[in-house]
Amino acid sequence: MKAGIFYGSTTGNTANIAEEIAKAMGIGAADIHDVSKASPDDAKAYDTLILGSSTWGAGELQDDWFNFLDALSKSGLKGKKAAVFGCGDSSSFPDTFCDALRIISDAVSGAGCEMVGAYEPEGYDVTDSNVCKDGKFVGLAIDEADTSKNAERIEKWTSRLKSELA
Repeated sequence: MKAGIFYGSTTGNTANIAEEIAKAMGIGAADIHDVSKASPDDAKAYDTLILGSSTWGAGELQDDWFNFLDALSKSGLKGKKAAVFGCGDSSSFPDTFCDALRIISDAVSGAGCEMVGAYEPEGYDVTDSNVCKDGKFVGLAIDEADTSKNAERIEKWTSRLKSELA
């Protein structure tokens, strides 16, 4: 399966996480796309979409995602698999921690994608935001309030993702 990473990043944190995920997944630089510069048509080349956004304000998407996600959802995603990842701050925004992941997940699953990469919320202080569905995070939630666990979480999530995509 050919996988592409699409991310939106304002401060560079989500871009850095996208690169770490790409390295762990064996995805080359040509298959990493900043949504501010990409077209939803770029997603047609991939069987699997790995989609990343930071969460802003009261659980909002990163700005570059608004138009991209709307167009992506209308571009014919049936038969594709999708996984989501993103950054949030659990200490400052516990009630909306990583809610952007749920927004993206709901949009692309509603457009026909099969969601993969749900993640156990072990070791997180926050588990009651919208990022949780059926007791799991809909994807990889990176907590900018506690970056000490990022490498371990990326390793665990990408390992699980590889096995789900095999």
